[in-house]
Amino acid sequence: QVQLVESGGGLVQAGGSLRLSCAASGIVFRINAMGWYRQAPGKQRELVGRITSDGSTNYADSVKGRFTISRDNAKNTVYLQMNSLKPEDTAVYYCNTANGGDPRYWGQGTQVTVSS
Repeated sequence: QVQLVESGGGLVQAGGSLRLSCAASGIVFRINAMGWYRQAPGKQRELVGRITSDGSTNYADSVKGRFTISRDNAKNTVYLQMNSLKPEDTAVYYCNTANGGDPRYWGQGTQVTVSS
């Protein structure tokens, strides 16, 4: 059974930083490209960025230069370092496979709230 558990969210002031973690189990983690997604109230879920099995990354234009995705295959964990946070980054953040996300794998996500 695949489980993806996100953590690390919270309330932060604009300009601040947070580091999110996503712990994976039941999946051959090291061969999967993984993605971070977010969903703000009233909006569709969107891809924030992705990381391939060999560590290559790409990001949405809205977060480029501020967010960094990394992974530790030994720990089956993918991270999202978020710097220079803006109020518009407020959303629930999820991890999943990078190809839009496997519908079987969506977890509870972790709430990020950025105050102005």
